[in-house]
Formats: sequence, structure tokens, C-alpha cells
Amino acid sequence: MNLELTNLHVLVTGGSKGIGLACARGFIAEGARVTLVSRTLDTLQSAQRALQSDAPGAIVNIIAADLRDAAAAEHMVDAVERDFGPVDALVNSAGAAKRTPAAELTAASWHDAMQAKFFTYIHVINPLIKKMGERGRGAVVNVVGSGGKVAAVTHLAGGAANAALMLASAGFAAAYAGKGVRVNAVNPGLTLTERLHEGMQAEARQQGISMEEALTRARATRPLGRIAEPSEIADAVVYLASSRASYITGALVAMDGVVTPMVV
Repeated sequence: MNLELTNLHVLVTGGSKGIGLACARGFIAEGARVTLVSRTLDTLQSAQRALQSDAPGAIVNIIAADLRDAAAAEHMVDAVERDFGPVDALVNSAGAAKRTPAAELTAASWHDAMQAKFFTYIHVINPLIKKMGERGRGAVVNVVGSGGKVAAVTHLAGGAANAALMLASAGFAAAYAGKGVRVNAVNPGLTLTERLHEGMQAEARQQGISMEEALTRARATRPLGRIAEPSEIADAVVYLASSRASYITGALVAMDGVVTPMVV
């Protein structure tokens, strides 16, 4: 299937590793130009080299920015569009709230979770979706997380940020549908990224078991018998950002391997 992404410009926040990097790789395979955003220039440069090594000739731009800072995020959006051209699709995969057992939560934990996961997305969406609306086209895909649907006791603060992002995604979709901009979200469950280690540590502390046992139990509860690969999440993101998904907007796509079967 031709996803009609050739030469389109895709901005990927959190694009230096994990699911964000897998998304960048997927867009490049479809012929898109990508711009990666992360806080750390070194990791961005490593990602850029890896992507261009895998796909010689790929156009991979990088820009470092702390997206927890609204002004820095808005400056980043302006700089990206000025230097690399209008953004056709935005993929948000930046930031992750630390997994913390309920008994260890503090007021700061809740604030940190919103800053790390919710505001890193909103600070980019808010200025960029307005530009997309003015142009009459665009797509936004937010990589959120299944924790916003199910209140896991080791992920309450992060889950609350995820739930807020889901509502914002649906709301932006409704607000901008008439302006030609689609907004969707995917909700991965456990995925084989660098962040999995931290999550398993929190689960181990909560249950009083070793991290290896926590990981074994997690695999055993997957109906598909395994934990997701980042590329599998990326495949859905790339499709939703493409014109082949032209009538899909406001969708919240579960990608936890039906660990929690639900209809809402």
C-alpha cells in the first residue's frame, strides 16, 4: 500500500530513541523527510547517524529543545518550519512519566508526571496545530499509553497525564476537523524500549519480587505471548499520519495486545 508520504515533512518529538525513533525509521521508509526533537543533542546526533546509515540519502533534521518549557517548544516549532519547511504531520512521543508505586507518590510526583508527559505534548501541539489549520491540512498522532485507560497502581500519576492527553487529542480532533487537520492517539502497552526497565523496577518493588520475575510475569499476561516491538507501534502511527487514514480522526487506538479487553 502506498501511504503517499513521499517528500512530506514529519516532525517527531522524542525521536532520538524508543518508539519515536522507530516512527522516524518508518516514515523514512515511506519516503518522508523527518525532523527529530529531543532535549539532548548527543542522542539526536546518534539517531541521525543511525537513520542515515540505514537509509543513505534520507533527509533527517535534528533540533534540541526542552519541551517542558512552553516558550522553548514554540520557538522550536517556528525554527523547524522556517528552516526545514511546513510540517505535514506531527508525531508526539516525547517524555515519559516515571512509574512510581502508589505508596511512594508525592505532590511533586504528580506535577512531574504532567510536565513530563502532558505538557511536552501540549506545548508542541498548541502552536503547530494552529499553523496546520491555517494551511487547511495536517495530521497529529500522539503516542500516549494504555495507563490512561487502566489505573495501574504503579502508574497513577503518569496514567492521569495519559488520560488528560487522550481527552486533549479527542478535543483537538473535534476542534480542527473542519480545518483539514486530523488528530489521533495510539495507546501502547508494554513495549521493548529503554523505558521498560524502569517500569519493571517499579512493578518489582510494588510486588516485592525481582525485576526478572516481574518481566516474566508481564510476558505471561500478554495474550499474544510477547511484549510489543517499537516498530509495531510505529507501523500504526505511520498509517494514521498518512492520507490513507483520511477519514480517521479522534480515534484512540489500543495497542496493548488486548491485555485489557474493553469497548470504551
